[in-house]
Amino acid sequence: MTTPQQSIGSGFGPRTTAAEVLRGIDLTGRLALVTGGYSGLGIEVTRALAGAGAHVVVPARRPEAAEQALAGIKDVEVDRLDLGDLDSVRSFAQRFLASGRPIDVLIGNAGIMACPETRVGPGWEAQFATNHLGHFALVNRVWPAVSDGARVVSVSSAGHRRSAIRWDDVQFERGYDKWEAYGQAKTANVLFAVELDRLARASGIRAFAIHPGGILTPLQRHLPKEEMVAFGWIDEEGNPIGDSFKTPQQGAATEVWAATSPQLDGAGGVYCEDCDIAPLAEGTGSSGGVQAYAIDPAQATRLWRLSADLTGVNAFASVS
Repeated sequence: MTTPQQSIGSGFGPRTTAAEVLRGIDLTGRLALVTGGYSGLGIEVTRALAGAGAHVVVPARRPEAAEQALAGIKDVEVDRLDLGDLDSVRSFAQRFLASGRPIDVLIGNAGIMACPETRVGPGWEAQFATNHLGHFALVNRVWPAVSDGARVVSVSSAGHRRSAIRWDDVQFERGYDKWEAYGQAKTANVLFAVELDRLARASGIRAFAIHPGGILTPLQRHLPKEEMVAFGWIDEEGNPIGDSFKTPQQGAATEVWAATSPQLDGAGGVYCEDCDIAPLAEGTGSSGGVQAYAIDPAQATRLWRLSADLTGVNAFASVS
C-alpha cells in the first residue's frame, strides 16, 4: 500500500515537550482556536501557543471553570461551546464570525472517553457526537474565518485501533460498548483530517490527526480505579506504574508540532504521534502507528457525507 505515513525524522520524540517544539517559532499576530484548551492536555497546548505569541480562543462547555483555570495566561479568551449541542456550536460560530477575525490554527482537542452510554441531540451516541460530529460542525461553521495557509489538528488516539467505523450501527443502537464507541470516535477523528485535507489543500490549508500519547488527565474521569488498576495503568494507591505515561507537557507536544512546525510544510492528511508522522500499524494488535482503515480515502469521504447529513452543515458542499 502506498502511503504518506512515513517518518520524516523530525528529531523529536515521545519525551519532547510543547515548549521544545515551539523553540524558535514566533506566533505573534496569529490566532489559535483550541477546544477543551483549559484542562488536561488542552491547557498545556494553550499555555505553549500563548507563550509563543499566539492569541488563543478557548471555547468551553464550562466557561467559568475555563476562566479560572486559564487565569494568569496572557492573550487567552474564553467563550461558551458545548460540542454535544449543535445549537451551541452554531451560536459560538456566529459570535466568532461576527468578530471578523481569521483563524490560523484550529485544534480539536476536547473529547470524552469510555463514558457510560449517553445520548445527545437526536439520540446520537455521545462519544461519536462530541468527539467527532461536534468538531465536524464547528470546523464547517467557522470555515469562512479559516485563513489560507492555516492548519487544522484533529486529536485522535491510539484508541482508534479499537474500532473502525461501524457503518451498520454508527450510533450503537444494537448494544453499547464504551471502548468500541471510543475507538470509533477516534477513528472518525483521523478520517475527518484525511478528508478535510483533501478538500482544503488547494487553499494551502492542511489538516492533521494526532495521537498525543498516554497521559493521565481528566479524560479518564469515567473510568473506575479498579479498571485502571486492571489495565496496569496505576497501582492500588492511584500512582502511575512505570514510565509509560507522558507528562501533560509531553502529551501536548504532538498537537503543537502538527499545528506549527515548518517540518510539515507541504504535508497533510496524515496521522502523527511522538512529534513525527506515524507508520502504518502492523496488524490490529500493533502498539504503534495508524490502522489502514483510519486513513482510507474512500471511508473518509463516506464519513464526511454522513456527518454533513447528520449535522446539516458542509462548507464544501459544492466540491465534496
